[in-house]
Amino acid sequence: MERRKFLTAGGLGLAASAVASPAIAQSMPEVKWRLTASWPKSLDTLYGGCEYFCKRVAEITDNRFQIQPFAAGEIVPGLQVLDAVSNGTVEMGNTALYYYWGKNPAFTFGTSLPFGLNTRQHISWLLWNGGQDMLNDLLKEHNAVGVPTGSTGAQMGGWFRKEIKTVDDLKGLKFRVGGFAGTIISKLGGVPQQIAAGDIYPALEKGTIDAAEWVGPYDDEKLGFVKVAKYYYYPGWWEGTGQGHNIMNLEKWNALPKHYQAAISTASLDTFTWVTGKYDSVNPPALKRLLAAGAILKPFPQEVLEACYGAANEIYAGLAKSNPHFAKMYASLTAFRSESLAWMQVAELSFDTFMMRMRTRT
Repeated sequence: MERRKFLTAGGLGLAASAVASPAIAQSMPEVKWRLTASWPKSLDTLYGGCEYFCKRVAEITDNRFQIQPFAAGEIVPGLQVLDAVSNGTVEMGNTALYYYWGKNPAFTFGTSLPFGLNTRQHISWLLWNGGQDMLNDLLKEHNAVGVPTGSTGAQMGGWFRKEIKTVDDLKGLKFRVGGFAGTIISKLGGVPQQIAAGDIYPALEKGTIDAAEWVGPYDDEKLGFVKVAKYYYYPGWWEGTGQGHNIMNLEKWNALPKHYQAAISTASLDTFTWVTGKYDSVNPPALKRLLAAGAILKPFPQEVLEACYGAANEIYAGLAKSNPHFAKMYASLTAFRSESLAWMQVAELSFDTFMMRMRTRT
């Protein structure tokens, strides 16, 4: 009798296993994707964020969904990530959307509008004030969909061979500057250059360009700019934040199970914390090392900042009249910025200002 009960129970268990295994296989299929990045492997925070993201997706899905990262140039050049995703060369990429402002100036809102938002404001605008939905309306026209991921935080103003004392010093200046900010530099007489990370140093060393910005002390130190240009300016008014995005081919994205889409979204936001937190940790000591290596730290003159601000607003006004995507995002961002700055002044600025005063007394 006991033997019959055991065999019956065992049979039911085997039957349940036979049913469960195919169900699990269907709900958790093995999927392998490739991610192409705009960053070289030497940038262990930007490219390291891609590696971290891929690891998190695998962990979340019990290794059933695996994404392999590739650095700039391994599949496509760093500035061709959107094209590679759009045409299906790869399933996804990690990039800064403002690289593609030539396709549509509204892409700059994905990374940083010059004189726009800081890091906290920008992620708030994207996630809670409709910014990402508007960007995805634009990305849909390029057969893609995006999720915000790591941010660099506020960036530096770049490395210059000569001092910038007046607005006239910008005239004829060949300046490597990312994304849409080049249109502002151009309006003031500069000659903007968009060059991928790995190509900046040789261009600066050979004198092909006169100045270059990248991110901030940690990455700038790795790329060696202090060896060929001494004047290190701040702030990077074109990037109060440097928001990155994971972008996915729209057809491939729609074909994913919903929980794999959720894995990408969750891992992307995990990566935001990882990348931004790391930059805030590694930039301060890197700045000290750069100063010890001969960097001359200087603020942009007020005259230069105000001239750039005025030129930027003239450009925005024109684009808002001619570009529906730009007009919609600009109206949304500026309305949000107005309220957010008032709050930041009450809370964040007052606290930071007091703490800086106390720091000088200790």
